[in-house]
Amino acid sequence: MSAAEESPLFVTALSKGLAVVTAFRSGRPSMNLVELAEATGLNKSTVQRSVYTLETLGYLAKDAVTKRYRLTPRSLDLGSGYLQTSELVERANPYLHELNRDTGESCNLLEPCGMDMLYVARFPSHKQIPIHVPLGRHLPMYCTAAGRAYLAALPERESEAILDASQLIAHTSSTVTDRERLREIIANARKDGHAFASEQYYVGDISVAAAVVNADGYPLGAVNVAVPLGRWSLEEARKDLAPKVINTARSIASAVRSLRPLT
Repeated sequence: MSAAEESPLFVTALSKGLAVVTAFRSGRPSMNLVELAEATGLNKSTVQRSVYTLETLGYLAKDAVTKRYRLTPRSLDLGSGYLQTSELVERANPYLHELNRDTGESCNLLEPCGMDMLYVARFPSHKQIPIHVPLGRHLPMYCTAAGRAYLAALPERESEAILDASQLIAHTSSTVTDRERLREIIANARKDGHAFASEQYYVGDISVAAAVVNADGYPLGAVNVAVPLGRWSLEEARKDLAPKVINTARSIASAVRSLRPLT
């Protein structure tokens, strides 16, 4: 337990309820009480009380036949407020839209969330794309272009700490999991002003990204453009898309100079 969790201001019951809500992810859209206990690390009695409360409030619903729980549309209230009030998202959207119109490809803004990058704004391509990435999707920093761009813009000590704390998993046969190799990749991204990833998390996916920084040079997030391997090569993406991504990130940075990173 952290020092913050030991504070008398910390509401343990609330933290447990939020743990139940956030346990639902892609790959586990519905769960029973036992599965929720396993996913959250909470005991079954605590999960049962939290689930009952959340169901009563309308955030969870139980299938009458399977007895499995799912999130309800009302659960969007817990996250959509951020998208509606974030200054970074509001100021970035016009530039992302312009980048989307210029490239015809999927353009995204991602922000850090623990060891992951989280999609907070997205303008998808109108061309056929094999991968659906909704807002709110988490992807690991170490194996995504946006994450690598963000890590490259951080002070080196902070970047190293995140990399050391990350669980390096091979999501595809191409995923780089060697820490020394990842340090080289991040160092190159720092030098080049952009990062890239080819089939690191999704097979057939290429992306290039650049960090969005504030007036202090501290990264707030990253812009990326994702394209399918069937239409692009990595070399083409870095040559044609990276300069546009960098310019977009710089434009957004100029519009958010006064913002501070969320702690």
